[in-house]
Amino acid sequence: MTALRTVTVDGSPVQVLEGGTGPAVLMLHGSGPGTTGSGAWAPTAQALGASWRVVAPDQAGFGRTPVPTGLRGGLRLWTEQAAALMDALGIEHYAVVGHSMGGAVALALAAARPQQVTGVVAVSTMGAPGAPLSADLDALWAAPAGPLGARDMLSRLLFDQALVTDSAVEARATAMRAGEAAFASLFPPPRARWVDDLTLSAQTLAAVRAPVLLVHGAEDRVTPLGTAARPLLEHLADVRLHVFGRCGHVPAIEHPQEFRELLSCFLRRPARGLVPG
Repeated sequence: MTALRTVTVDGSPVQVLEGGTGPAVLMLHGSGPGTTGSGAWAPTAQALGASWRVVAPDQAGFGRTPVPTGLRGGLRLWTEQAAALMDALGIEHYAVVGHSMGGAVALALAAARPQQVTGVVAVSTMGAPGAPLSADLDALWAAPAGPLGARDMLSRLLFDQALVTDSAVEARATAMRAGEAAFASLFPPPRARWVDDLTLSAQTLAAVRAPVLLVHGAEDRVTPLGTAARPLLEHLADVRLHVFGRCGHVPAIEHPQEFRELLSCFLRRPARGLVPG
């Protein structure tokens, strides 16, 4: 079973979805308005909870985790907060799963904490050197809170438009309204600078010693395969890439069973130090 709780990290509250037993897996959400740790990862966390201890925080500026006073959101803050959260929980070794923006944070964390991070799964990830701001990511960050913005955003995120249901739109619109004030400060125009902020240098990527699994949708319009995932193959020392056909930006939603099996298989590899007890 998973449950929500608040953890104090460097004097600031961080909302965390946590549950399960076994080796730890930190799960980091993406950057769309209304996104939270539980919203992005709850079904996956429930599936993994029988074998792993899952930690899925709301990152600063999202959900119920405020940006600490005097700071602004960005790669450095999100990376440092993720590391400090795991320290606060007393977790010494862990794998990191990150989606989109969270993938860039996961890779940055692996570079900064090579003795702690045992593996990385970067899903539809940002962070690749030279990756431009796509038109769909620009529109996603600019989506207005409400049903119209939510429907437009979901239509860009998903390849299978049958998944853009009225109930899904309503749920996302509610989440967007709840986080509207905080989100407005994270990615104001011009937005290419925020892609630059989330871009990892070749030096940082070379410092990632943990094994990395890249997971991407072939039809991802937000972080296209050719500019987001493929360039990382040239920079990471221990990397493999899995591509889902007929899939957009969110493989965990469009191919949930296959995604969980892929994730579990990678995390179980004995060489990664993550065999469930």
